[in-house]
Amino acid sequence: MLSLNQKLTIWRYWQKLRRANYWLWAQAVFLILWLLRRLPARSAIEFTAKAGRLIGPYTPRHRIAIANLRSAYPEKPTTEIEKIAGDMWDGMARLFAEYIFLDAVFDYDPNATEPGLIEVQGAEIFERLRNEKKPHVFFTAHTGNFELLPICAATFGLNVTALFRPPNNPFIAQHVLQARHTNMGHLVPSKAGAAWSLAHVLGEGGNVGMLVDQKFRRGVPSTFFGRPVKTNPLLAKLARQYDCDVYPARCIRLAGGRYRLELHERMELPRDEKGQVDINATAQLLNDTVEAWVRQYPGQWMWFHKRWG
Repeated sequence: MLSLNQKLTIWRYWQKLRRANYWLWAQAVFLILWLLRRLPARSAIEFTAKAGRLIGPYTPRHRIAIANLRSAYPEKPTTEIEKIAGDMWDGMARLFAEYIFLDAVFDYDPNATEPGLIEVQGAEIFERLRNEKKPHVFFTAHTGNFELLPICAATFGLNVTALFRPPNNPFIAQHVLQARHTNMGHLVPSKAGAAWSLAHVLGEGGNVGMLVDQKFRRGVPSTFFGRPVKTNPLLAKLARQYDCDVYPARCIRLAGGRYRLELHERMELPRDEKGQVDINATAQLLNDTVEAWVRQYPGQWMWFHKRWG
């Protein structure tokens, strides 16, 4: 039987090996990003999309995606399930490449006479909220290029502090955080203390954005595509505490490498018998909203995520 010192030694070596593995993977990712930057933006995005559609089905995550799709759409034939999964890999690969070309992709100009790559639905809502002296919460999901939404808000003079989950790889996480700060303003990594940071922003009359379709083990019971899941109650708790309006937003990929960014009108949150925001019912409402988005464009959502796991 191993002694405590021996166990500690093994653990330290394991941590060093794990960190070395993270470093090697990070260097590979950085090399790919460097090579993509040598290409024109549209060529790099299209090349990456084709590679993603080709390589994605051979990854372990593809099995998760197929299992999730079959559970969500038991009526669909295998050919359609595989097509949705292929579209998903295409979109996720595009997202990877678009990450380094956000300045080239986001060409929206409210005063432009000719359409660009970006069109905005709900521009009048952005303009109205800009002049409101009160906090707002925006939510979205992993559909289309969701990274474009805070950039769009900034175009209308709305500074949004976004909650995001950093990659597990610490080297890639640091790189992503630095790049996102450059392109998207304030960010709050989803770790201990994140809720307090967002609460502070709302308390100062600021705006907060968050993704609401991620797995959260300590969440409230709810359903998504008819299957039980746990949903993060943070949005509902913040809305109840600060009595702030909540707005759904999403990105939709269009033909020809174009995008539509949508900001919808204020969501009416369910209330309990005391008139306060109902946490569980609001969590379910968020899931229902995201599910409707996914059903409309199933190939644009991140099916390989272990949402139900």
